[in-house]
Amino acid sequence: MRPGDIWIVHIPQLGTHEQSGTRPAVIVARVTKNIVTIIPCTSNELALRFPFTCALKPSKKNGLRIPSVALVFHLRAIDVSYLEVKIGRLDPATLRKIRSLARQLIG
Repeated sequence: MRPGDIWIVHIPQLGTHEQSGTRPAVIVARVTKNIVTIIPCTSNELALRFPFTCALKPSKKNGLRIPSVALVFHLRAIDVSYLEVKIGRLDPATLRKIRSLARQLIG
């Protein structure tokens, strides 16, 4: 589990507007042995209208099957038990863009 890896994760339902369910997510940090910080993804390209999002094109390297959107504004920490399977890895330029958006978001 390294920053830039894309995993299928199961995010438990917490509220009405948070991302939940089984979906791809980008690992952005390994906080402890059991906690990682992720950015969930959606296949709804309309999400690109929101700030702090990043378009992800499917590729063999990243393992995505359809165009997706990394929802940087949904940055969150989860237990590694919610990680199901690694599907791929972001290219360095896209990871830099996502990290830049996260830094802007946090301030």
